[in-house]
Amino acid sequence: MELKKSLLYKKYVASNAKLVDFAGWAMPISFDGLVNEHIAVRDSVGFFDISHMGVISIIGINPKEIIQKFFPTNLFSIAEGQSCYTLLLNEDGGIIDDLIVYDLGVQEEDTSEILLIVNASRYDTDLSWLKTNLQKDNVQISNAKKGKALIAIQGRDSFKYFEEWGKESIEHLNNFGCEKKIFERFKDSGEIFLSKTGYTGEDGLEVLLSGELAIDLWDFLLCKKIQPCGLGARDTLRLEAGLHLYGQELNENINPYEAGLGWLVNLESNHEFFGREKLEKISNKDIKKKLVGIIVEGKGIARQGCKVSKDNKKVGEVTSGSWSPTLKKPIALAYLESEYSNTGEEVDLTIRNKTLRGIVSKRAFYKKDFPKITF
Repeated sequence: MELKKSLLYKKYVASNAKLVDFAGWAMPISFDGLVNEHIAVRDSVGFFDISHMGVISIIGINPKEIIQKFFPTNLFSIAEGQSCYTLLLNEDGGIIDDLIVYDLGVQEEDTSEILLIVNASRYDTDLSWLKTNLQKDNVQISNAKKGKALIAIQGRDSFKYFEEWGKESIEHLNNFGCEKKIFERFKDSGEIFLSKTGYTGEDGLEVLLSGELAIDLWDFLLCKKIQPCGLGARDTLRLEAGLHLYGQELNENINPYEAGLGWLVNLESNHEFFGREKLEKISNKDIKKKLVGIIVEGKGIARQGCKVSKDNKKVGEVTSGSWSPTLKKPIALAYLESEYSNTGEEVDLTIRNKTLRGIVSKRAFYKKDFPKITF
């Protein structure tokens, strides 16, 4: 099957990007080397084509009330122009996807719009789950990315460069703020959706815009000598920040409490949602396994599937692992039996028939204000 291609495909091919198949898309894994791209984002700014991700538009009269049953998070905790990270759950409380919900408010004729930005590998599954369980006459569900590209600009200087390109201020948007607007200098090119969200642990923007404007923005950033970044750096950045990747830390057999995402389950809101009954029972019991961070001592990368042991007994398994360019040491995320998941616990990791010591840590190895590991 032929791979899907972003509207920016020719741009990164022209930049000699190394390409891979990611969820059926031909995507850049790197442009100038993973470490250089990672450091660019941590030190200043970098940008990514994330057009492989799904963008679902839901329009109706009070659509939040209609779609609330899909999410354990109280969607009414956010107002127009705000967004929240949450989970799409199945009836057993398993995680169908993790995503961001954006409230774009009233659009026209008393209808409001919600945007969902979802994982590329889960787009078809998510859309099918929504359509199967929604009354179609109450809302309109559509692919909001059709004919558009999605770009992430990440790093402390991201806002400055975007404002220089758009010739308009975005200071009014807070963290996790979002809006659709027409920029005066691009008024003939349609609305631009922008949000102060990202997947790197840094300040940043995610921008959905026409192919024409996406190419213009891409060329502008290149002219400013800003580093284009691939999926390799995106993965090490999110791993340092302790952010989940669907298919590794999350799947339909894992519940929010095991994944350390119990804070997204608002049982106190009393709203009904898929999986609520199961999660109510789970929340009152000890969790058998927990997702933790592990700092690996010595030279060796603990990849997905790597066995974690304590006193020669297997107590868990690595879900993601890499060398941390910021911390300059190997790090990993792993599910461990709860008994062994306390911060500071020493464990053994089997890496290519070699045993290395690991120290259990908090999942967020890096935070932009406190770039250090806390035990």
